[in-house]
This record gives sequence, structure tokens and C-alpha cells, in this order.
Amino acid sequence: MEIIRPGTHIDFVGYSKWAAGFSCLVILIGIISLIVHGGPNYGVDFSGGTVMQVRFAKKPSISEVRSALDSLGLGDVTIQDFGTGTTTGGAEFLIRLPMSASEGKDQSREIAASLGEKFGKDAVSVERVEMVGARVGKDLRMRAILAVAFATLMMGLYIWFRFEWRFGIGAALALAHDVLVTVGALSLFNYEFDLTIVAALLTVVGFSVNDTVIISDRIRENMRKRRRDPLAKIINESINETLSRTILTTGTAILVILALFLLGGNVIHGFAFALLVGFLVGTYSTIYVSSPFVLLFERGRGRRRS
Repeated sequence: MEIIRPGTHIDFVGYSKWAAGFSCLVILIGIISLIVHGGPNYGVDFSGGTVMQVRFAKKPSISEVRSALDSLGLGDVTIQDFGTGTTTGGAEFLIRLPMSASEGKDQSREIAASLGEKFGKDAVSVERVEMVGARVGKDLRMRAILAVAFATLMMGLYIWFRFEWRFGIGAALALAHDVLVTVGALSLFNYEFDLTIVAALLTVVGFSVNDTVIISDRIRENMRKRRRDPLAKIINESINETLSRTILTTGTAILVILALFLLGGNVIHGFAFALLVGFLVGTYSTIYVSSPFVLLFERGRGRRRS
């Protein structure tokens, strides 16, 4: 019944150079995506504006919805197909107004009236309306960046004080790697960055550091037992010894997130996607970013001594 039998001898350290190249490539793709998209696709929480969730009894096309709003002169309105209502039926759309069109005004009534004229008042209903001012959105954006950065730093400091400073720096690099890859993936698939994405990134940081603590603790324990063994061998054996636990822990979490992503609806797609990418990358970075840094530091110190 064991997924990974005891006594595995996978040479994780031997693949660390290839893994480093792969990580750099993935992060570079994410950065290019952010540049092409002109930065993250900020939601209303961070950019300001108004979002309306509208339900139609019969699904129209996006062009039909847009034509119904053209007469209002709202500017660059974003209309997104939000799928089919799960409880009330019908088709749902998200209508996002830029700050220039919604600042100081409540356009929700005008939009509802215009849609009602085109599709029938009984065929259109407004499910929710969210309005965020430009200053509030900018403040929330800065607080979100600081929250993720501070969490990453504090987790690195925790590993530093619990083990050694080289473990702490390795953990901080791994966490920064996880956040960058997840943000790049969100940008690549054009997901909106809102407060739920920030919650997902903080969850990823917490999950990733948990796996780092387990493997770092095993490395430290084996270093005390086998003082004469090379550090590369100790790291490999430590990762192999905890491999079954890592796969089981991550695998069960991934199954839950997959269910959330596939069955949870469009409302939490971005949140579930960020968790899915972050949990997978977090397990990878613990093995191929955090642990190899300890070995890299040891080899650098050995060269200086010689």
C-alpha cells in the first residue's frame, strides 16, 4: 500500500543544475507575460471601478450585451462570460467599468435599465454590484504587495532561527520563487489579481514553508548522525526519506484543489488555479531551490578555505 517504498535513491542533487535552468526559464516566461500584458490584470479591488454581475434568463452574446451599453458612453467596458448560474439557472456576465466611467457615479441603475430595454426587464437581473475608489484600490494594492513580501521574509527568518542562516536564505529564495512562478502563471492565463489571489499567495507561502521545515529538519538530523558523509549525499538521502510524506501531503491537497477548480464555479477559478500552481511549485522548490542552496553555500565555503 506504500506509494514510495523505503530505500529509494533518486539523485535529486544531480538534477539541480537542470532544475535551476528550468526555474529561470519559467520565471522569465512569467516576466515576459507581465510585460506583454502591461503588468498584472488588476481587478476592481486594486484598480478601482465598478463590477456588476448580471444574470440573463437566456444567454446572449457578448456583442449583444456590449451593443446594449454603447448608448451610455461608458468608455472601455469589459464584459466577461461568467458561465451558467448554479442555483437560479440562466447565463451570467461580469460587466466591469473603468474608474473614469464610474467615479462619482452609480451607473448600475442605468446599465440595468439599458439591458432591460433590450432583453426585457424580466429577463435581466443584477446579482451584485461592487464599487471601489481609485485611492482605495491603490492602497489595497500596496498593502497586498507588502503582505506577501512580509510573509515571505518572516518565513525565511523563522527557518533561519530554527535551523541555520543558510537554511533560512534557501527557504526565502524558494518562497520568492514560488510567488514569482504563481504570479507569472496567473498573468500567462490572464487571471484577475484581486484580494482572493493575495489570500492564495499567502496560503502558498505557508504550505511551501511547511514542506521546507520537514526536509530541513531531516537534513540537520542526518548531518549530526553522519558527519563524515558528503553533504550532497546527506541531502539526497534526506529528500528520499521524506519523499513519501511529501507526495502524500501534496497529493491529497492537490485533489481537494482540483475539485475546487473543476466544480467550484468561475467565482473561485482564479483562487483555485493559484493554489494549484503554488502547491505544485512549492513542493518542487523545496527539493530543487531551498535544499541545493545549502549545498551551494557549503561548496563555496570549501573553495574559500582551499
